[in-house]
Amino acid sequence: MTDGPDLTPTELRADVERARADLGDTVAALAAKADVKARVLDRAEGLRDGAAARARRSAESARAMARDDSARRGAERFALAAGGAALAAGAVVYGIRRRRSS
Repeated sequence: MTDGPDLTPTELRADVERARADLGDTVAALAAKADVKARVLDRAEGLRDGAAARARRSAESARAMARDDSARRGAERFALAAGGAALAAGAVVYGIRRRRSS
């Protein structure tokens, strides 16, 4: 607000309008603060959204861990199969050489 005795009527009206707008903003802020039900609902919505996000992250993490575990098991099975095949091939070669040398 402008102070002083030399204000024109237009300046006075502008000051009054600014004061009304400020007062309206203050009343709206106080009303929002006093609306406990709306504040509780907003808080509950935020908690719900946070819980849903945590659940999604946990599910994604569990799926990733399952994929990693599955891949590790698949690699172990492949390594065992490859080792068994190599052992069998070695036994066949050993048997063939042994028969030829006798």
